[in-house]
Amino acid sequence: MGYLVFLSLVFILTEASVSNAGYWPPSPGFYPSSKFRSMTFNQGFRNLWGPNHQSVHNNALDIWLDRTSGSGFKSVKPFRSGYFGASIKLQPGYTAGVITAFYLSNNEAHPGFHDEVDIEFLGTTFGKPYTLQTNVYIRGSGDGKIIGREMKFHLWFDPTKNFHHYAILWSPNDLIFFVDDVPIRRYPRKSSATFPLRPMWLYGSIWDASSWATEDGKYKADYRYQPFVGRFTNFKATGCSAYSAPRCHPVTASPGRSGGLSRRQHMVMKWVHSHYLVYNYCWDNKRDHSLTPECWK
Repeated sequence: MGYLVFLSLVFILTEASVSNAGYWPPSPGFYPSSKFRSMTFNQGFRNLWGPNHQSVHNNALDIWLDRTSGSGFKSVKPFRSGYFGASIKLQPGYTAGVITAFYLSNNEAHPGFHDEVDIEFLGTTFGKPYTLQTNVYIRGSGDGKIIGREMKFHLWFDPTKNFHHYAILWSPNDLIFFVDDVPIRRYPRKSSATFPLRPMWLYGSIWDASSWATEDGKYKADYRYQPFVGRFTNFKATGCSAYSAPRCHPVTASPGRSGGLSRRQHMVMKWVHSHYLVYNYCWDNKRDHSLTPECWK
């Protein structure tokens, strides 16, 4: 009898562990992606590099990496605030060393001294989940002294099975990152020195970052598994462009007038942090936090 009880307990604990591994967050109560019109790739973007590693079909864009090249694209206009999203489906299997990215940047306008806001999918090895890395650079040098503000997450779903919507909302007061309208990170403006204020373009890319992408470079890109493909569709880029009139009002992320997150959205974000946050730069004792004053102010 005792043995049967033991087996039952093991079964219950195993089932609980498996179910928790894909436990979905509560409803955020507000869905920013539904408020903004989608566009096709050709309406808002152009190839930036690797044109032979990029194809558009049925309003979806495929970009891929092989041993000869990766690929990237860029919005046709810069923005000073807005909502920027895309539905993305990632490559399954061995993708170590490969980064699929969707981000804001003004690197071409300010080389060596640029701002950047990243959503990056860090490739992985067989049986291990992708890591979604969010990052914010402010006037980065680009010479190895750039100050990253990384927060890394695992996801409550397999991002290789279906398209999921990933987005950045950039307002004069906040940067908010979303996954399927669930807010996963809020980066508030605490000073002009720690917040991007200059116009940025929207980019996407796939490239080889074997030196650091997977477990700090332990696992490299293996081109026996090429091509590595990132699929994008349902593009959204709405807000105040760099050419908009000064009276242009920034878009919001919540149902309230404040423009920030609602109480319910904050609750859901805390839930995500408790279940799926795997790295926060502010908690890293190896970092020099005099360079990231927003961590303690």
